[in-house]
Amino acid sequence: MRSIILGSFALGLAAFAGNINLPAQDFVSRASLQPGAATHQTRVAAQGPLQSPNASEVTTGIETVSSAPPTRSSFMAMWDSVSGAKGYLLDVSTSSSFDGYVDGYENLDVGNVNGRAVTGLKSGTTYFYRVRDYDAAAASGYSDVMAVATEPATGLIIHATFDSSITGNPNAAAIEAMINRAIGIYESLFSDPVTIQILFRYATTAPDGAPLPPHTLAESDYAFYRVPWNDFISALRADATTNNDNTANATLPASPLSTNLVPSSANGRAVGLDTPPAMFANGMVGNGGPYDGIVTLNSAQPYQFSRPVSGGNFDAQSGTEHEIDEVIGFGSHLNGNNSDLRPQDLFSWSSSGVRNITSSGARYFSINRGVTDIVDFSQDSHGDFGDWLSDPCPQDNPYVQNASGCPGQYSDVSATSPEGINLDVIGYNLASTVVSTNSASYVTSSSATLNGTINPNGLTTSVHFEYGTTSSYGLSTASHNYTGHSTQNTSASITGLTANTTYHFRVVAINSGGTRYGSDRTFITPSPTGAPGLATNGATNVASFSATVNGSVYPHGLTTTVYFQYGTTTNYGFTTSLQTKTGNTYQSVNANISGLTASTRYHFRIVATNSAGTTYGADRTFTTLSATGRPVVTTNPATSIATSSATLNCTVDPHGLTTTVHFQYGTTTSYGRNTSVRTRTGNTYQSVNASISGLAAATRYHFRIVATNSAGTSYGTDKTFTTP
Repeated sequence: MRSIILGSFALGLAAFAGNINLPAQDFVSRASLQPGAATHQTRVAAQGPLQSPNASEVTTGIETVSSAPPTRSSFMAMWDSVSGAKGYLLDVSTSSSFDGYVDGYENLDVGNVNGRAVTGLKSGTTYFYRVRDYDAAAASGYSDVMAVATEPATGLIIHATFDSSITGNPNAAAIEAMINRAIGIYESLFSDPVTIQILFRYATTAPDGAPLPPHTLAESDYAFYRVPWNDFISALRADATTNNDNTANATLPASPLSTNLVPSSANGRAVGLDTPPAMFANGMVGNGGPYDGIVTLNSAQPYQFSRPVSGGNFDAQSGTEHEIDEVIGFGSHLNGNNSDLRPQDLFSWSSSGVRNITSSGARYFSINRGVTDIVDFSQDSHGDFGDWLSDPCPQDNPYVQNASGCPGQYSDVSATSPEGINLDVIGYNLASTVVSTNSASYVTSSSATLNGTINPNGLTTSVHFEYGTTSSYGLSTASHNYTGHSTQNTSASITGLTANTTYHFRVVAINSGGTRYGSDRTFITPSPTGAPGLATNGATNVASFSATVNGSVYPHGLTTTVYFQYGTTTNYGFTTSLQTKTGNTYQSVNANISGLTASTRYHFRIVATNSAGTTYGADRTFTTLSATGRPVVTTNPATSIATSSATLNCTVDPHGLTTTVHFQYGTTTSYGRNTSVRTRTGNTYQSVNASISGLAAATRYHFRIVATNSAGTSYGTDKTFTTP
């Protein structure tokens, strides 16, 4: 028995009269409305790699599946690969004894992957799953049973459906996990009690089978409705819940700017209108269409499904978020040459007090009568007029909604990003405080790290974890305060646990708006001794001919030898020197490797052996730099900070060319002062520091590293320190 470790607008043809189950709301009746279909495309930005008209799917390696928290209607079932397996059979149940199964998830053949998104589930419900592998001869015994809970039904739900272009892809698990991570962002941000239905695809064709146009990164197709002006505006005003809403609604005109407004089907429901899903899987709309929209990532483009993103790849999650934005409400009337405005057009300005809903002149997104330019709209007819203006690559602000995308860059929708503000003012309700319980990590026989996320949404928020052997918990970690409007990670290490025991935990957030609880999650502590636990972490200091590979090892109470395998394929072929670790905690392990080939993709994984067995970490990849190029720099924290002096620090890879290096520093990000210039050569990362003096006491200083060679100039990120 093998063991598995779970570790433009086109009018619709018919009135919609389908019987779709939607969340209970006080809908405004619009039985006479007809659905239409629209399409949006995101293109490759200038200087990015261009797709040929008849490009076939890019062949990429199998990616390691990054973690993805449960959503309100799905979770990622994960397991370790078994050598020799031809595929895996998945069972999902609401009972740990599996005396019944979730529809479609009994002995489901998921293929030779190490994860599957389980979708269409009930919110706030605990599910159990198990898998067994099979080869040409027979299936193995079942794995251990794992429990996971979907998020509570306290807000927006995005129900994902994956078509065969995803489920049949060798990278299916990584693609599905990426989409679930994107969905989790929206569900954590918005509290609207509506369910949005989206079909996701990874293909070189549109839903109707037509090839995607050249240079297309992604496409979204979605249903829309034309709603009389006064009806939509009244619904939008009534839906106001935030300061953004109140500010934006005060700028709405007294007289209609168009006969109708044209929300997407999802956007209409978000403000309480009866605009049900109406799109079929081929992109057509009409009676019985089950989807609000369809998102297609172009598989002819070099997408990466995990982060950080390598320089030559596009971030799949940013692309997915962009197209979700389109399905749920983004867009301008300018794309369809139609006089009826989209909700986004209500907040388009050219200067203070001057609206601009044309494709001429300047046009930007503002919610206070044009006084504040939040972000510029694209006025390029080759792109989408509802997207943000995009710079050539690399972009200074690689927002999710930029009209074109760049390789190696990424961003997310947040409560304070231009995308989050836009969705807020067109009808989606930002949650007051958002918490999410994520999977535990570094689980040993007596300790673990509990993880979650918190978005205080402007309120000082105290956060802690509850944990214990039942869902009554009984134990708590220390509290920590969080502020701001962004989603932030929170974690706590706990000790004194009992081996071979199931523990429950959840994150708790408390502020003036009340107390919010994350969903219950569980983990099981292992026995006091056993085979090593492992995690292959990302590579660092990646240069042209060298890199540092990293991992974590849990010796599991036994003397354990550790090393890395690496090479240009998953056959590896090279190993690092052996290291020895002992104890019952997770410990960092790294190794420097050299003699690599420039501009080459390498695979690596960590391997550990003790008397209980050998464990293999997940495969990860990195791509070496070209032989020569612009310097690669990192600004490191300042040290030796005194009343009038400090030491500035950085690392620099000259990237094969003679490189000059200096620091800029001052009391603002304009800096104004420079250290003396140093020269560095070679193809490895080197430390550089500079002592500065003549500083003022009790003053905050900014600084960054600047490096220049014949290929260009690189600037490090801004860092600060404060003199005592």
